[in-house]
Amino acid sequence: MIYEIRGVQVMLDSDLARLYECANGTKTINLAVKRNAERFPEDFYFQLTKNEYDNLKFQFETSRLSSHGGVICTIKSFLNQ
Repeated sequence: MIYEIRGVQVMLDSDLARLYECANGTKTINLAVKRNAERFPEDFYFQLTKNEYDNLKFQFETSRLSSHGGVICTIKSFLNQ
């Protein structure tokens, strides 16, 4: 899914992990970005604030965003460029 956050269109790391069928979910996506940081511009992604996360969760009225079995510590959103 594509969301608008901070005035830009983004995809959440969880949606990218599902799209690319990553066996380890968001861990795989975030580790790949971390290992290849030099390949991505500084503004390639940003971490959601708690308020932004709460707003997204409220929009869904479900716990889809926390379906990983617990509280999500960090959610990254990647710019849809």
